[in-house]
Amino acid sequence: MYLIVGLGNPEKKYFDTPHNMGFVTVDLLANKLGVTFGKCECKAVTAHARVNGEKAIIAKPVTYMNLSGEAVSELVHRYKIEKGHLMVAYDDTDIPLGKLRIRAQGSAGSHNGMKSIIQSIGTEDFPRVRIGIGKQTPMARIDYVLTHIPDEDKDLLRPALECAADALDEFLHGVPIDQVMQKYNTSNGI
Repeated sequence: MYLIVGLGNPEKKYFDTPHNMGFVTVDLLANKLGVTFGKCECKAVTAHARVNGEKAIIAKPVTYMNLSGEAVSELVHRYKIEKGHLMVAYDDTDIPLGKLRIRAQGSAGSHNGMKSIIQSIGTEDFPRVRIGIGKQTPMARIDYVLTHIPDEDKDLLRPALECAADALDEFLHGVPIDQVMQKYNTSNGI
């Protein structure tokens, strides 16, 4: 069984902000898999799919970004998600706008949602897809990630989001994380 989590904030006013790129990515993944979000469980909205005979849960926490770990921890425990079968997609201001960086494990960096997950599940040892949102403005980070995305930036983000969804899909189809990293980290210039 696999758990794919996209990070974001649940209110509609946050939908079109850099901080919701994880939500957008898992929406694209759910669409690729032909499933819809509708079930509310473990402090998340989920979609359930079967991929290569394995159950896959795609989740969007409704706890707001800084408490994402509450939902992820509950889902991991409820579904007994094995090590290596959790993958998280989220925005990253330290990566240039429209670029991806996929890692097999690592620290949370400055991302509060990831800090919450790592603290709640007690490990950094799970793969993640980091979607570059850059930060080319003197605006404070918290203000930047919650502002609406300008149209010209959406054009740069769209291909990265599609690649991020493709990477999650390949992971669900059993492609080893090192191969996913090699393909997507190289193809987008990071």
